[in-house]
Amino acid sequence: MSKHSDRAVELFKSGYNCSQAVFAAFCDKTGLPEETALRVAAGLGGGVGRMREVCGTVCGAAMLAGMMYGATDGKDREAKALTYKKVQEIVEIFKQTNHSIVCRELLGLSGNVPVSPTPDARTAAYYKKRPCVQIVEDAAKAAEAVLFPEEQE
Repeated sequence: MSKHSDRAVELFKSGYNCSQAVFAAFCDKTGLPEETALRVAAGLGGGVGRMREVCGTVCGAAMLAGMMYGATDGKDREAKALTYKKVQEIVEIFKQTNHSIVCRELLGLSGNVPVSPTPDARTAAYYKKRPCVQIVEDAAKAAEAVLFPEEQE
């Protein structure tokens, strides 16, 4: 693991959602206060609002790419393209170890997953049946490889 993937796993295991864990693990790079990063990413966990769509870890990594390369001028097509390129590179690396970027597919759930806003309790059984800890680590490592290659071991 790396400093950032270690931190992402630590955040996830302490109760933060997958998107919060990945995004906030890089506060040392973005300059955001951790509380701000945790709030910004809060709605994206569980595949965006726990709807099991795009994995929250990928959303967190995409927001991180935006923090590092995002356009601040709506007409800056080059910055937009660079940000999208970085997100696509992160996803490409993520998909080398994960078969999808869709939460329900990563969790092995059917297409008709009931939507509930209530998060599951973080018990030993939760961690045993869910691959989320590994997915958090994979997303943080992919983000680090693309956005901060100088930190690769």
